[in-house]
Parts: sequence; structure tokens; C-alpha cells
Amino acid sequence: MDEEFAARTKGRQLEIEAVSKALAFLNSDEAHDLFTRTFNPVLLQVATVDKRRQAVANMLKTVALKAKDKRVLRLAAKLRKAGDNPAFDKVKQEVDEMIDTLKKEQNDEIKKRDYCIGALNTNERDMGMKERDKEDLIALINDLKVTIDTLEKEIEVLKAEIAELQVQLKRASANREKENAEFQKVVTDQRATAKLLAASLKILAGFYNSAFVQANQNRQKTVAGQAPPPGFKTYEKNAASGGVMGMMQGIIDDAKAMEAECIRAEEKAQKDFEDYVKETNHSIDTKTKSIETKTADKAQAEDDKVQAEKDLDATLTELESLYNEEADLHKECDFLLKNFEISQAAREEEMESLKQANMIFSGASFQEFLQRYTNPDGADQNP
Repeated sequence: MDEEFAARTKGRQLEIEAVSKALAFLNSDEAHDLFTRTFNPVLLQVATVDKRRQAVANMLKTVALKAKDKRVLRLAAKLRKAGDNPAFDKVKQEVDEMIDTLKKEQNDEIKKRDYCIGALNTNERDMGMKERDKEDLIALINDLKVTIDTLEKEIEVLKAEIAELQVQLKRASANREKENAEFQKVVTDQRATAKLLAASLKILAGFYNSAFVQANQNRQKTVAGQAPPPGFKTYEKNAASGGVMGMMQGIIDDAKAMEAECIRAEEKAQKDFEDYVKETNHSIDTKTKSIETKTADKAQAEDDKVQAEKDLDATLTELESLYNEEADLHKECDFLLKNFEISQAAREEEMESLKQANMIFSGASFQEFLQRYTNPDGADQNP
């Protein structure tokens, strides 16, 4: 196509040059004088008409060969075969039709140029938008992958923490049961000790108190009526009895104090255990809810990622279509856009040449013009 266009352009340029020179001859004073003398209807003879027809036919042949236009070449052949003068009018009518056709081609080419420019610009804009969409979707998919991985790790950490809290809670419950069992044993022992010592102390106290009372009564009787048997000393309270009973009372008091302390310690330990259980269960509940939330977020992120991947596939398909469209547009339009100015100018010059040919069809001629175009073989020798 490039070679054909270059040859066509070169031919049109040669045609334009030839027609321009012909116009120069036709517009000169000599041409008008010769035109008046040569084509005067009164003086015109048949031989002159034939020469004019042949000259115009040769001129059209020259134009056709230089412009590589088969339509003009057919007109030249038709003009040679015409046997009478009215052939000029028919050829002139066909030339007018050719000019109209060339104008339409000119306008169609302008419209095609405008279409190509608009289509290429639209295609470029759409590709730019789709490229940005592709980059945004790729970035979104990567972000969602990071989010999903992060959520998975956080969920695993939370599950591990909950499992550890449950182990610690179970261990604390076992320790609490063990501490409570020890408390019950200690309290029971202390209470038993205190009870035993209290009973013993009661026995001793009862004994000593009753014995002293009886001894005093006997001593009073003896004093009143009879002397004590010989060899008996005065019956007195054991000097160590008070210390033993005091020690026993001290042990009882210590046992009761230890019992009270154990009870307080048990109550505190139980309260601390209950607070720990409450805090641990709250932490487990919080972490469980966090797992549920993160699991839902992860599921949403996975759905978003699937949708983004679908959107990316659709965008890539559209981009491929746009690239193919761009290739087709370049294939269809590059030659036109590259050579638009040259093509327009060449067609414009071709139309102008045909218009000038119609002026020749009107009857204008002179001797040099006849000499140049009477011989078809020499028509292109000196363009």
C-alpha cells in the first residue's frame, strides 16, 4: 500500500505539473487569440474538431497515466472513439461526476481521519483506565492476602492463649481444692485439739476444785472435833497444776487463734480464686469474641479477594480486547493518518486538474497545445 500510494502521489504531482503548465498556456493572451481564431464556430472545420478531440483525449490519457486513475483513462478512450462533437459534453458530464466522487472521497477520508483520531484517543483513555484498575485490583488482592494471613495468625494466637488460660484455670481449681482440703484438715485438727484440751482442762479443773473443797471441809471438821491421823500432812494443791492448766489453756487459745487465722486465710484464698476465675473467664470470653470477629473478618476478606480476582480476570480480558482493538485501529488508520495531508492535497490537485480539463472541453486551445497532445506517443515526453 505504501508503494502504491507513493507511486500514485508521484503520478498526481506530475499530473498537477502538466495541468498547471497547460493552464499557463490556456490563460495566456496568445491562447485566447488562438482560441478565437481556431475554434470560432463560423471558421471551425471538421478536421479541427477531430484534432481538438484527439488533443483532449491525449491530455486525459496523460493525466490518467500520471495519476494512475483508470476512470480518467476510460474517459480518454471513450473520447477517442466518439465520432461527433457531442462527445465533449458527455465526457465533461463524466468528469463532473468524477469530481463529485473525489469530493465525496475527500469528505469520507476526513470523516475516517476524525473517526480514527477519536477511536484511538478513546482506546488510549480506556486502556489507561483499565491499567489503573488492574494495578488497583492487584494491590487490593495483595493487601487482602496480607490481611488474611495476619488474621489467621492472630486467631491461632488467641486460640493458644485461650487454651493456656483454660489449663491455668484447671490447675488453679485443682490447687484450690487441695488448699481447701488442707484447710478443712487443719481446722478439724485444731478444733479437735481444742476440744480435747478443753475436756482435759475441765476434768483437771473439776478435780482440783472438788478435791480442795473436800480437803478444806475435812480440815475444818478436824479442827472442830478431832485431830488428824498421825503421819498425814496437810493436803495442798499441786504446785505444777496451775502451770499445766495454764499451758493447756494457752494451747486451746492458740488452736482457736490458728483456726480463726485459717478461716480468714481460706476466705481470702477462696475470694482470690473466685476473682481469678471471673477474670480468666472474662478474658476467655473476650478472646473468644475476638476470634469470632476475626474469623468473620477473615471470611469477608476471602470473599473480597475472590471477587477482586474475578474483577481482575474481567479487567485483563477487557485490556486484551482493548489491545486487539488498538492493533486493529493502527492497522486500519496508521497509513491514513500518516499520509492524510499528502492524500488530501493529491486528491485536491486531482480535482483541480479535472476542473481544468472541463475548461479545455469547453473549446479553449492553441497551436502549442495541439502540437503537444496530437501525438499520443509524445504526450509524456516533455511534461
